[in-house]
Amino acid sequence: MKNDLLKIGPITVYGYGLMIAIGIVAAYIVSVKRARSRNIDHEPILTLAIWVMIGGMLGAKLLYLMTQVDEILTNPKMVLDISNGYVVYGGIIGGILAGYVYCKKEKLNFVQYSNLAIPSVALAQGFGRIGCFLAGCCYGMETTSALGIVFHNSTLAPNGIRLVPIQLISSGLNFLNFFILIFIDKKVPNKVVGFYLIFYSIGRFILEFFRGDLARGSIGSLSTSQFISLFMFLIGWGIILRKVSSKSGEMQ
Repeated sequence: MKNDLLKIGPITVYGYGLMIAIGIVAAYIVSVKRARSRNIDHEPILTLAIWVMIGGMLGAKLLYLMTQVDEILTNPKMVLDISNGYVVYGGIIGGILAGYVYCKKEKLNFVQYSNLAIPSVALAQGFGRIGCFLAGCCYGMETTSALGIVFHNSTLAPNGIRLVPIQLISSGLNFLNFFILIFIDKKVPNKVVGFYLIFYSIGRFILEFFRGDLARGSIGSLSTSQFISLFMFLIGWGIILRKVSSKSGEMQ
């Protein structure tokens, strides 16, 4: 609701940036702790995280620009605007690809490190959505529900209108996803990435129906994120079934 949290002279601490930073630090701490508990080398995690962050930002920006082709043709300068215009799915895809490249480069076990890190991704997303709430971006559609929220000084969300608190709902689901993935990893290891894609894609597909911001692109009757969710859901199941099949094959 308030993005300008603190001013120290010429420096302004923004809620969105602060939440992103907290999410990244929390994700790193959890990943290192889980690596140590499994006797996995935690030294590469910091560099891996940097690669994933850079790849994620590039992917998120690229996917956003792909949904704004008409606007880019009208105003090409928006390509250079790094202050806003990111799509989470682009970040997920870009981050995974960057992580894969780094693991191949350093001869690390990509499957091992991806299953180690993916719950932390959900954790970081939970904090990130709180940042969205503070900034007013990714807002929900208008509602008459008493649970709706009203922005008053937002430069992104419509002010004075009761809206579905989609950012907080998304944040809660991401935190829930984090705890469920931690539990699943203890019971059925090496399937966490698949379950993450399934859970996130289902939640994202449903929440998209309640989004009020229009600048997200669409493919037919679905938003861009809903369209991608369908593929992410199938990929998630493919990862899980492949693991099950591999395990069954080893037992025969």
